[in-house]
Amino acid sequence: MESPGIETVVHASAVAWNSRAALILGRSGSGKSQLALEMMAMGATLVSDDRTRLGKRGDAVFASPPESIRGRIEARGVGILRSEFVGEAEVALAVDMESEELERLPPKRTVRLLSVGVELVRGANAEALAAKLIQHLKGGRAA
Repeated sequence: MESPGIETVVHASAVAWNSRAALILGRSGSGKSQLALEMMAMGATLVSDDRTRLGKRGDAVFASPPESIRGRIEARGVGILRSEFVGEAEVALAVDMESEELERLPPKRTVRLLSVGVELVRGANAEALAAKLIQHLKGGRAA
């Protein structure tokens, strides 16, 4: 992070499409790294795995990797893998891997990150979630 401001480290993974990041939240074993790997296989770039530093500048939240885990992601049953990564990306949406979406066309939900409202997607048991999230990062939500 460039400027001193509000900053914290959260238990989350993050991947980016261009400069827009999805922050993947959930307890250990909830599928954070698996979802990140699937999105990376579709062209997204790793920001951070398992622990993500969040910083606030103006009305935006930015994700970056802690130095000790830059360019590394856990693949259960395989090991810790090296990866290209981006040093910082604006958090465009958050994904809750512990909550399931029950509505076909859900209302727009938000979560507060460092006092900033960020769109929230419920990701537990979602089909084709990686593809949906990448498209969301590419084009945003229309309705």
